[in-house]
Amino acid sequence: MTQFLNFHTHNFSPNSDGESIYNLLIQDVGRFNELENHWLSVGIHPWYADAENWQTQLKTVGQMAAHENVLAIGECGVDRLIELPLEQQFPIFEAQIKLAEQLRKPVIIHCVRAFNELLQWKKRVAPTIPLIIHGFNNKPEIAQQLIAHGFYFSLGTALLETDSNAVKALKIIPFSKLFLENDDRDTPIEKVYEAAAMHLEITISVLKDQIWTNFVTVFKR
Repeated sequence: MTQFLNFHTHNFSPNSDGESIYNLLIQDVGRFNELENHWLSVGIHPWYADAENWQTQLKTVGQMAAHENVLAIGECGVDRLIELPLEQQFPIFEAQIKLAEQLRKPVIIHCVRAFNELLQWKKRVAPTIPLIIHGFNNKPEIAQQLIAHGFYFSLGTALLETDSNAVKALKIIPFSKLFLENDDRDTPIEKVYEAAAMHLEITISVLKDQIWTNFVTVFKR
């Protein structure tokens, strides 16, 4: 039976029935040796970027990111709601994109109220590695713009809310661009799959198979 894939989670669960990509935050890098036998993503989340010493943080990320079980760089990105200005966030984000390009690894993106800037950046830089917006729960119009520029999407527990933007976006996101996650929530990933399958009017089995197909495409594994 095909397992569930939890594309992005902060809750390490060694006894899970499925597979997960655990997000290792920059302040938790001391746990790397403990977790290196599991699938990970590592990056500088904009909330935890050190404006004065982010190059040191980046060096740490780079040391871990070369490990074969670090599947992706991130989450990283841009967030308009934090104190650090976007113009200071983008160099940190772009440095991680450059690292991902060097390592040929996908990037898991955190983006809050900065999609216009993210799209402008994408047009200007034209990165060649897959970019996945995690926890997407924004208007379908934004989803359409991101779809047009080749982004992937990972949707989460907002799918359990019938009228959420995530549900509306789910119905227009190409099946080949979709992942599912529980992020920092305690909600079992199975519940997210159940909700997505219901909204898409497909079986959970079909959904799991498609997401694993997407995984192989993005991660070349």
